[in-house]
Amino acid sequence: MEQDQTKIRHIWNQERVPVIHRRTGEREKHRVRLPYSKENRTWLQHSGRAEPVWNRLEKCWLTPKSWFNGLVKRCLEHYGSVYIVQPYNEMEKCAPACKNATGFECECSCMGAYHGIRNDGSWFEVDEAFAFRWKGQSLACRLLRR
Repeated sequence: MEQDQTKIRHIWNQERVPVIHRRTGEREKHRVRLPYSKENRTWLQHSGRAEPVWNRLEKCWLTPKSWFNGLVKRCLEHYGSVYIVQPYNEMEKCAPACKNATGFECECSCMGAYHGIRNDGSWFEVDEAFAFRWKGQSLACRLLRR
């Protein structure tokens, strides 16, 4: 677990590939780090009506949750790749809700590997949802490429 956190910290601090830290708290804003450019505020602003806020302490931009899918798409178009740091539940299993998803938000244990792929007939779907004992959320990271 400590090794995972060290890897995530390294990804968060690198400066070549954008990183979006997707937060799940109701009032939490997503944290975004972009390769340096004087135009970053303007580039981010294109994602919506609200203004991005610079967080000096964490050295990142704070953006509304509603920008997430659009921001991921724009990062892929502009930079070619983006890291997404996100919470996930270790006990959650991939389910039809994940495979039938249309956006980039995924919290199940597949970490997006089966996200939005639809069932090609190779999956045996027991039910629409599964119930497991929840052990709590961990942070994980995935790299999306254009």
